[in-house]
Amino acid sequence: MLSFETTVTLIGGPTVLIELGGFRLLTDPTFDAPGSYQRAVVTQVKNTGPALSPEAVGAIDAVLLSHDQHIDNLDLSGRAFLPSAGRVFTTPVGAERLGQPVRGLAPWESARLDAADRGSPLVTATPARHGPPGIESAMGEVAGFALGLETRGDAIYVTGDTVWYEGVAEVAKRFRPRLVILFAGAARPRGPAFHATMDNNDAIETAHAFPQARIIGVHNDGWRHFTESQADLAQAFTMLGLASRLQSLGPGQPVRLTL
Repeated sequence: MLSFETTVTLIGGPTVLIELGGFRLLTDPTFDAPGSYQRAVVTQVKNTGPALSPEAVGAIDAVLLSHDQHIDNLDLSGRAFLPSAGRVFTTPVGAERLGQPVRGLAPWESARLDAADRGSPLVTATPARHGPPGIESAMGEVAGFALGLETRGDAIYVTGDTVWYEGVAEVAKRFRPRLVILFAGAARPRGPAFHATMDNNDAIETAHAFPQARIIGVHNDGWRHFTESQADLAQAFTMLGLASRLQSLGPGQPVRLTL
């Protein structure tokens, strides 16, 4: 695959604007101001608001929504934003809950973003597991996404909320992305029993599984239930000689990459 350029902008939490092949894609929209949310027996606290408002983000060709059931991945303002997006891709069960025009993609199912003047990037749903084995019934379905400019998703891989497990390893067998946007932070929304997103060890496993890729860690700041920060991730990569692989993002600051 030939080299390509992309621009990525961290909005906050899991929300990243990806500009690729003339298309503007947004991951997990979260635009609420800081506050607390009560969900059943769990209270989640958002400490930091978005770096950009929906109006500042502007028109979006597609939203890549890893899942709809958790407020830190789709908050109230993010939910209100969805109808303005050109297309929305998420899990099949999430699409049933959200309704039209949201499209559900099962793992390894693909869809193409068609535009006569800009080519047609490929979006492929990838498996994700939101915690340890057996957690699926409690945490629900989650998806990641592989993005490609040709016939395969070998440009960018967005992990979604997942830990390192055999599903992520299978993505590495099937695709060779140049950029991996991984959801880190070792989130512990239900207390110390388990982490629901990648911790630093998971992130390092992922970096080794995708040796050709630049790594961006997101979703590791802004919420009380994150237990490992962006600085922690950078320190871990530095200690293991991987610092050159890690690309940092400043909130609201576009970063242009040639990959």
